[in-house]
This record gives sequence, structure tokens and C-alpha cells, in this order.
Amino acid sequence: MGSYTLFFNPMSRALIAKWAFAEVGVEPELAMVEWDNKPAALLEANPMGKLPTIIHHAKGSDRVVSETAAICHYLAEMEAPELLPRDEEKADYFRWMFFAAGPAESAIMNKAMGWEPADAKQEGTVGFGSYDRVVDMLDKWMSSHDFVCGDRFTMADVYVGSQVDWGLNFGTLTTRDSFKAYQGRLQARAAYQSAMVPPGS
Repeated sequence: MGSYTLFFNPMSRALIAKWAFAEVGVEPELAMVEWDNKPAALLEANPMGKLPTIIHHAKGSDRVVSETAAICHYLAEMEAPELLPRDEEKADYFRWMFFAAGPAESAIMNKAMGWEPADAKQEGTVGFGSYDRVVDMLDKWMSSHDFVCGDRFTMADVYVGSQVDWGLNFGTLTTRDSFKAYQGRLQARAAYQSAMVPPGS
């Protein structure tokens, strides 16, 4: 399958990719990135200099993948098909993976930065409507599902779960009972603990 390089800083979304690697049972080479001195190899792979970025050193070629949700799904495709959705799970898997990458992240980050749509017209223009609508929609789903696709953990839970986990930890996501219960299920996973919990914690 080849080896992988993960451009990494622990105070970044690259931590989500580290969790995804742990779930598929692959240990990448970590290329540490300083914010004020980004390595040339990162900028060559991803001129935006964004984290996470991975390089898959596959047979015959190096393949660059950026964007956290894409990295999560790619790793499942390459290394752990059991974390991919079954046919009957694909609608939920892709719906919520892209919901988290688009409306949820936009709503949470815009609110954290101090901006929300001012009226119905703006809500109709932005891709997330409003922060409250995003939270209510995710809460409704997680109130009746243990994981994104029902009762089975898939790679979508690494990405969607990270949005919930980080949002609760940093206070950017409204606390709901469904979110706390979901967070507890994720934090109990061995891969989560090996990737996301600092040694000695």
C-alpha cells in the first residue's frame, strides 16, 4: 500500500488526520510544521500551506491529499475498507461527512469569529443558514443514532466526531445531551485515545 507522510502540528486539524491514521492501523511519518517557518516540502505539496496535508508514497507515484474530510475517506479507501459505508449506509455517510465539512464548520467558525447572518436574506445566501439551525439538525440526528451511519462506527465518525468533540472541548458548539453521549462513545475508542490524548493525561 505504500507509506505516508503527514504534515503535522498538534494545534491544527492535522490531529484529526492522526486519529484517522490510528483507526486504519497505519503510522505515518510526521513532518512537523512550524507556523512561521513552513517547510518547502509542504508548500510544494500544498501551496496554501494548509494542515493536514498528506503524501501517499504509493508504488510508482506520490499522491497528495489535502482537506481533512478527503484525507479521512482516502485512508479508509486505501487501508481499511471496513470503515467505508455499506451500500445502505452511503447516503448517511456522505451526507453527514459533507455537512460537517461545509455547513457545520462554516457555522461554528463564523460564530466563533463573531459573525452570524443578520437576517433571512443572508441566511438564504450563506451555505449554512444559521448556527442554531445547524446545531438543531445535528442534534436531531445524533439523538437517534449512536454513530453517523447508525449503530456502526465508520470513517465519517472521525470527521463528524471531531467537529463535535472539538466544539464541546473549546466551547464553540452548544452542549446537547446527544453530543455529549456521542463524544463519550468516540473517546472510548482505542484509536482516539492513542491519537488525541496526550501521553500522561
